Amino acid sequence: MEGGQVAGIATGAAALGLEDDSPDEHVRHARQERGKAIVSRAEPVTLQSPVLGLSNISLGFGGVAALRDVDLQVARAEIRAVIGPNGAGKSSLLNVVSGLYCPDQGEVWFGEHSFREVPTSKLAAHGVARTFQNLGLFKGLSVFDNVLMGLAHRVRAGFLRQIVGSPLARRIEAENRSAAKEIIGFLYLDHVQDSLAGTLPYGVQKRVELARALVGRPKLLLLDEPFAGVTLTEKQELSHYVRKARDSFGATVVLIEHDIGVVMGLSDRVAVLDHGRKIADGTPEEVRADPAVIDAYLGVDHGNDMEFAI
Repeated sequence: MEGGQVAGIATGAAALGLEDDSPDEHVRHARQERGKAIVSRAEPVTLQSPVLGLSNISLGFGGVAALRDVDLQVARAEIRAVIGPNGAGKSSLLNVVSGLYCPDQGEVWFGEHSFREVPTSKLAAHGVARTFQNLGLFKGLSVFDNVLMGLAHRVRAGFLRQIVGSPLARRIEAENRSAAKEIIGFLYLDHVQDSLAGTLPYGVQKRVELARALVGRPKLLLLDEPFAGVTLTEKQELSHYVRKARDSFGATVVLIEHDIGVVMGLSDRVAVLDHGRKIADGTPEEVRADPAVIDAYLGVDHGNDMEFAI
């Protein structure tokens, strides 16, 4: 870990200004103009109600172990971070959860449903949505149409019914457009909803991708390095929106992230991977003081009374 990352752990939410409820000027103005907000507060985190569970997950590629006997539970409405040095297995873990990789052993649980191999085609049906480190937006489509694509799984009317414009097809289309409009307003993207996604600043595109993932109101939101490549101000804004999504919709969030300052300021609990194994799991404060985490990131010797440099 570089010095800036170590300092980031110490500063946490204060450095990011996560307590600020108005992350940018446009948001403040839009909030004043709108004069309303979605305020359905999620219930407190309870470990007795896991939304996601990983049991004894192992995965290898050509004899190289990417994951080794990893167990993990994610409680309802918590923000759960998975961190670790490069090559620790973070992305492999997320790919197992989203069905891109099939583990050599172990099971993935979504509520009461367990899978040896997660069916990617049924993720939305189980209330799971994901964003990617490299944006997957349709850059030639408008922001509104990109967000609308997040509801493709809702189309229940047959192709012929859609062609002839059946009442069912019209109702579904109206519901989807209303949901897209609502989440665009929720993330204060109204002013760019008609713009082509590819013409927008990178940080705004990140917000568009978050809107597309949230439009279906997922129970579980998987975020793959959502803060990569954005400025400090944009990190403040995105952190604000992730927390807002949890608080307003009760969404459970699992995020893979390299920025330790963001992780420590945003997460309820943090799991740490190193060489495919889980070496620590707890609150940000507990993880920050764990000698195994210090060694994994810094590779230094420590005494019995050593704590994480802050």
